[in-house]
Amino acid sequence: MRIFNEFTFEAAHHLPHIFPDGHVNTRLHGHSFRVRVTLEGKPDSRTGLISDLGAVKSAFDSAHEKLDHRYLNEIEGLETPTLENIAMWLWRHFASGLPDLAQVGVYRDTCGEGCEYQGEFEMERTAA
Repeated sequence: MRIFNEFTFEAAHHLPHIFPDGHVNTRLHGHSFRVRVTLEGKPDSRTGLISDLGAVKSAFDSAHEKLDHRYLNEIEGLETPTLENIAMWLWRHFASGLPDLAQVGVYRDTCGEGCEYQGEFEMERTAA
């Protein structure tokens, strides 16, 4: 069973080392981001809850402070702030405090784009 909570943040970034000169993404621009944090587990027989969604909100408050109305390229670990890197950054931010974490989704709804990450590269990262 899965439960989720969603949050939004506004931020600016640019991607100068990915696209050729003159590409729109090489220029500074901003997005409205939507983040979905999904937890997975079996509901507790006493409470009926997988987890208190308030814990998700509490975990997100810290990330929100670091991301909202910021220049993402200046955040440690987000020097190349693609959807993929933002999703992995958020996973790492949430993983220690949310043991039932199953997925982090990062979406730019106005662009019809998103990335969903389930932590699959974390073992590779710690082995490196």
